[in-house]
Amino acid sequence: MDSPKDKASWFNEIYKPATKKSGERKSAFKNTSGVELDPLYAQDSSSDLPGVHPYTRGIHPTMYRSRLWTMRQYAGFGDAQKSNERYRYLLEQGQTGLSVAFDLPTQMGYDSDSPKACGEVGRVGVAIDSLADMEVLLADIPLDKVSTSMTINSTASTLLCLYLAVAEKQGVAPEQCRGTIQNDILKEYMARGTYIYPPRPSMRIITDIFDFCARQVPQWNTISISGYHIREAGCTAAQEIAFTLADGIAYIESALQAGLKIEDFAPRLAFFFNVHNNFFEEVAKFRAARKLWAVTMKERFGCDNPKAQMLRFHAQTAGSALTAQQPENNIVRVTMQALAAVLGGTQSLHTNSMDEALALPSEKAARIALRTQQVIAHESGVADTVDPLGGSYFIEEMTEQLYQQAQNLISKIDDLGGMVAAIEQGYPQRAIESAAYETQLNLENKDDIVVGVNAFEVQHEDPTDLMRLDPKLEEEQKERLRQVKAGRSATEVSHTLSNLKNAAQSTDNLVPHILSSVKAMCTVGEIANTLRDVFGEHQEIRA
Repeated sequence: MDSPKDKASWFNEIYKPATKKSGERKSAFKNTSGVELDPLYAQDSSSDLPGVHPYTRGIHPTMYRSRLWTMRQYAGFGDAQKSNERYRYLLEQGQTGLSVAFDLPTQMGYDSDSPKACGEVGRVGVAIDSLADMEVLLADIPLDKVSTSMTINSTASTLLCLYLAVAEKQGVAPEQCRGTIQNDILKEYMARGTYIYPPRPSMRIITDIFDFCARQVPQWNTISISGYHIREAGCTAAQEIAFTLADGIAYIESALQAGLKIEDFAPRLAFFFNVHNNFFEEVAKFRAARKLWAVTMKERFGCDNPKAQMLRFHAQTAGSALTAQQPENNIVRVTMQALAAVLGGTQSLHTNSMDEALALPSEKAARIALRTQQVIAHESGVADTVDPLGGSYFIEEMTEQLYQQAQNLISKIDDLGGMVAAIEQGYPQRAIESAAYETQLNLENKDDIVVGVNAFEVQHEDPTDLMRLDPKLEEEQKERLRQVKAGRSATEVSHTLSNLKNAAQSTDNLVPHILSSVKAMCTVGEIANTLRDVFGEHQEIRA
C-alpha cells in the first residue's frame, strides 16, 4: 500500500485485534510485567508506517510480530560430503535457510585439477566441479522446502544451473525452487576481486539470468546486491549504502537496455549488507538504505510496484571486526552486530563464528553463532514490536544524515556516467581505499580502540579446538573429478560447449545453454573457459 489517504484507517485495519493466524508467532505480546505491547509505536497517524512507502520503518506492516527473520548460517568447506553434513547439522539445530560458501577455484571458474587451484581446493568454501558434486552437496535436503542462498558471482549462472539440475533430479520443478544467488559482479571489481570477465559482458550474463528466472524460476532472487564486501574492504556506512544502491541502479539500467520490463525482474532484486560495531549507526544505515531505494525506484524509474520499491536484505555480521586475539570477545561483537541488524529490520541474518579470524568455523562455534540469533529472537523481546527504535531523536537524525550522504555519493557516480563507468575510472576503488587507510591510522594512533588488539591486551594464548582440513582433501577431489570426466560422453560435452560458445558470440540468452552443459556433466571450469574464449578476462584497474 503506497501513501494511503487515511493512514489512521490503514493502521486500524492492519493492527485490529485478531486471533492468531496460521504461521504467526503469537496473538498477543507482553513484557515481564504483564503489559501488553502494541504492535507499533508511533507519535501520530501521520508518521511513517512500516509496509508503506518509503518503508523506513520496515518493508512489512507487522515485521517480526508475524514471522521472524530467516536464520541462515553461511557454511561450506572441504568437499561436498563434508559440507552436506554441516548443512544437515545446522538445519537440525534450528537454522531456517541454507547459505553456501564456495572455495576460490569454484568462484573464479577453475576446476580443482587446474594448476591455478593448487592449495585452494576446499579451503574457504566447498569445492564444486560438476553436477556430481552438487548432487552430493544437496543430498537429503528438500529443495522444495528449503530456501538456499549461494554466495557466488562470476560463476553464478553455472551454480544456479547446477542447483536447478539437482532439483529436477529430486522431482522439484524450477518454479518451486526458492533461494538467492549473489550474482553481484560490480562489487567484485570494487572490493573483492573474484571476477573473470570484463564488466560489460558480465552485465550481459546477469541480465540473461534476470530474464531466464523471470520466466522459469519466479521465486528465485536473481541477485543479492552486496554492500557486505565493499564494507569489508574498508568503506564507511554511507559509502556502503551509496555504492550498493548505485550498483542496483546499474543492474536495472542494464536490464532495461536489454529490453526487460522492470516489473518482470525488479521485485526479485535483493540486497546484502554488513553489520559493523557502531550500533546506532548500523541501525540507521538500514533504515536510510530502505528509504533511499524506495525513493529511487519511484522517482528515478517511475516504478509503482511496492515489491520493487521494498529493499529486502540479508545481513551478515562483520568478518573484518573479528579478532584473532581473545577470540571469545567475538561472541560479544557478533551479538551486538546481530542485534543492530534485527533492530534495523533485516529479512535474513548470518552470525559469524568466534573462531573465524583463525580458521573455518568449528561445529561448536557455528552452533554458538546460531544460538546467538535464537536468543535474540526468543528471549530479548526486540521482535515483539515493529521498529522499536523508530522515533528516537538520535536514530531519526542519523537516518536522515546517512540518507543525504548516500544520495550525494550516488549523484557523484551519476556525474561520472553511472557505476560501470565509475568503476572503469577507478572512483569507488579509490574512495574505499582512502576510507580504509583512515580507519587503519585511527587504530594505530589509538583514536579508535579494538579490545584485545590495541588496548586491554593479554599474553598470547594458543587457540584450541580449531577446525583443520585434511591435506588429502585436494587430491581426493581431483580423483573424483577424474572419474566424472572418464564416465561422461565426450561428444555430448563438446556439443553443448560448442552451443554455449555460439550463444556467447550472438545475443542469445546464455542460461539455457549453461543448463544443458551442466546436465552433460561439463565442469565449472570448462564452462568458464568457454566464455573466457569469447569475452576475455578483466584486468584490474590501478589508479
